[in-house]
Amino acid sequence: MRIACVALMAVWLQMPGPPDKPSKFDTKAAGFALRFNGEIAGYRDLSSFVLPNATIALDAVGPPGDYTLQTAAGVVTPRGPHQWQWRAPREPGLYDLRFDGPAAKDREKDAITLHVFVMLPATEVHAGFLNGFRIGQYPSTPLRGNPLYLPPAGFVEVTKDNQDTKVSPHFRLKQFLCKEDTTKRFPKYLVLKERLALKLETILERVNALGFHVDTLHVMSGFRTPYYNHAIGDVLYSQHQWGSAADIFVDKADRGQMDDLNHDGRVDVNDSRFLYDAIEHLLEEPGSAKFQGGMGFYPATAAHPPFVHVDVRGSKARWVG
Repeated sequence: MRIACVALMAVWLQMPGPPDKPSKFDTKAAGFALRFNGEIAGYRDLSSFVLPNATIALDAVGPPGDYTLQTAAGVVTPRGPHQWQWRAPREPGLYDLRFDGPAAKDREKDAITLHVFVMLPATEVHAGFLNGFRIGQYPSTPLRGNPLYLPPAGFVEVTKDNQDTKVSPHFRLKQFLCKEDTTKRFPKYLVLKERLALKLETILERVNALGFHVDTLHVMSGFRTPYYNHAIGDVLYSQHQWGSAADIFVDKADRGQMDDLNHDGRVDVNDSRFLYDAIEHLLEEPGSAKFQGGMGFYPATAAHPPFVHVDVRGSKARWVG
């Protein structure tokens, strides 16, 4: 038991802290962390994606004191002083779980809201369509037998009402929508891995620490349906189809263009290489192993600015686009 407590305290101490250099950036971290669905993080806004009637084990990790969980939906079962089990409702949709920590001086900063998206099961996809939204067909067999490449179990329904939901403090659900559908029709559908949003938060914190004061990263491409992925000629097992990848660049003015990161007066592949190198250094640091995955940097084309691909496949892969 003592070993377990020490391990939990070590995780708590590794929660997002101040950047290496002076920055206006606020990580928006609470005074404790939440363990959920295979992840642990201390941001005040978190997200998780589950099927109807699924159960999630929840554990508040932090300083001693009272922790509470409040929610208007699902079934909560206490499992300990700061541990619970939550059973999701049968109806797909967005459900918020609020966790309050022991600090009494600032309740908002010592609280975590877990935004849980109860997905539509993949069994609702018929002939490649989900409620009129084209998904396409996932590969019939997983790559090298890896279960990571099995078809997703469900899809998040994105609506006009929930598209602005924070999946983490600085990223919103709509940033990960498939770029194929540019219409204003809803609902739309996507897949997103919790770890990807957490990795992007870590990258954003480092970008700010380097002196680039931005509130988010431009997600040029997040989720891709298999239909769209095939249409643009990407590889059969692209991580984008599993909500595990994002093509990103730094864009302070929100112009749809990469910023001049290396200050050479030009925006080109050297800027995507600059961002790539910064992320590589981050991934080499202790505590970043869980964010390891694929990464490549790309030059600009007539269709897009220079960018960096990052994913959370769990094994290291590197390339130049």
